[in-house]
Amino acid sequence: MKTVSLAQAQALPFWRRPITLLFVMAAAMPVAFATWSALLNNFVIEVADFDGSDIGWLHTVREIPGFLAIFVIALIRIMREQVLGLISLALLGVATALTAWFPSLGGILTITMLSSIGFHYYETVNQSLQLQWIPKDRAPKVLGWMLATGSAATLVAYGLIVSTWKAFDLDYNSVYMTAGLFTACVAVLCLFLYPQFESPTPQVKKFVLRRRYWLYYALQFMAGARRQIFVVFAGFMMVEKFGFEVHEIASLFLITLVANMAMAPIFGWAVGRFGERRALIFEYTGLALIFTAYGGIYMFGWGVTLAAALYVLDHIFFGLALALKTYFQKIGDPADMAPTAAVAFTINHIAAVFLPAALGYLWLTSPALVFVLAACMACGSLALSLMIPRHPEPGNETIFAVLRRRAPAE
Repeated sequence: MKTVSLAQAQALPFWRRPITLLFVMAAAMPVAFATWSALLNNFVIEVADFDGSDIGWLHTVREIPGFLAIFVIALIRIMREQVLGLISLALLGVATALTAWFPSLGGILTITMLSSIGFHYYETVNQSLQLQWIPKDRAPKVLGWMLATGSAATLVAYGLIVSTWKAFDLDYNSVYMTAGLFTACVAVLCLFLYPQFESPTPQVKKFVLRRRYWLYYALQFMAGARRQIFVVFAGFMMVEKFGFEVHEIASLFLITLVANMAMAPIFGWAVGRFGERRALIFEYTGLALIFTAYGGIYMFGWGVTLAAALYVLDHIFFGLALALKTYFQKIGDPADMAPTAAVAFTINHIAAVFLPAALGYLWLTSPALVFVLAACMACGSLALSLMIPRHPEPGNETIFAVLRRRAPAE
């Protein structure tokens, strides 16, 4: 496979350039993953008779590969990041295609583990490649457009589910097979159609844990813990409490995706204009209010309309998480992008390994408390975001760096 530098790649046709590959992968991944997510709650309840505890265990198993993303550092010693990313994307697609073949608790947990390895290792490498291939001055806007591209691809997948599920009396197997094989085929084609792109800065291929990145690590930990509650229980609530069917869940996702497609480029612009500090403060304040309102649905009996609105708002606010990527891009050593992406994914998934299963048991007792806990986590993230300086850079990673520089003069 031919290897070209990023500078040389600019002479290639536009469709073969690094940025185009990133957009193709951004569109291909959600087709499998979003289809799996859209059908999951109905599939496990209708086919495998899951309860809150079972869904908690499922997501705990799903997050184990994320916790083990640190092994990406070992894998990039024997293969290029670009190759690893595409192989992982293909694995996600194949595992998604086979999901309905194993309609039991053990089978679902096994195939979920395989698809999760593909998803998390792809995401780890993809984040690293984005930070290496996209210039810092363009990163917020480009990442915003990539988020919109992923939303558009997911929109197509959900649109097909909504329009064909009942009209053609589809089953879970046919939908999972179609979506999964599409993603796998795109990944394989990309392996052969694109040259290997060489980043200007060789990546450190060993474990990297730097003290000056501590705030980024802390924000990643809190983001992982908080997001798990939404991923595991928000959609489950819509099916368990309000009886949403497959096409209704997909319709809700469609509304969410249209909103994300409109807002993602705006978020990219906003992060570039106002900075990561203000963007993350806004995100975490909104999420704290949203999770508190989720709890109110159970405590005060608020209805399905509010629940659906909160679900959409929740997704929209999570779009601002791109500010966390650009924050690290600004403070990090260019050679640290790959190893730190792996470390960050592991940190992000520390809570994810035990939290879904533990909260699954709490859910059986009090679903409201699960969402109140998420609101508290959002407040913790808000407190951490206040420590980000207005203009982060190496040597100015937190507001305390400024205080240390002033101390001798005082």
